[in-house]
Amino acid sequence: MTGDEPFVAAVKPLVDAIGGTMLPPDEAGPDDVVLAWEGVDAVAVRLPRLADSLDRILAAMERGKGMPLADLDRRAKQDVVRTLEARGAFSVRHGVETVASALGVSRFTVYNYLNRERES
Repeated sequence: MTGDEPFVAAVKPLVDAIGGTMLPPDEAGPDDVVLAWEGVDAVAVRLPRLADSLDRILAAMERGKGMPLADLDRRAKQDVVRTLEARGAFSVRHGVETVASALGVSRFTVYNYLNRERES
């Protein structure tokens, strides 16, 4: 990669957190994001597909909780749904089904959690 290596090192944790891939700017495709530092293209970022992002978010939440999301109690599952809604997880195709599966509940239960949150 070209550009300022400290800049590339600085953005790497963010790229990793979103599930992106870093590549040299000259290998960027039309959907990649090229980041420049001091007027020089430093790195290109290939963003993940939205569905992959949801899986990555769920895996990160499991790591943060220290247990499978399906093992959480009802209140904790409701908190997970609230967090995921704030992050746009339910705008992804099959988002409700994916989350329901991760939580070990039905789609109906996820919709109930969402409705409960909207009523509050």
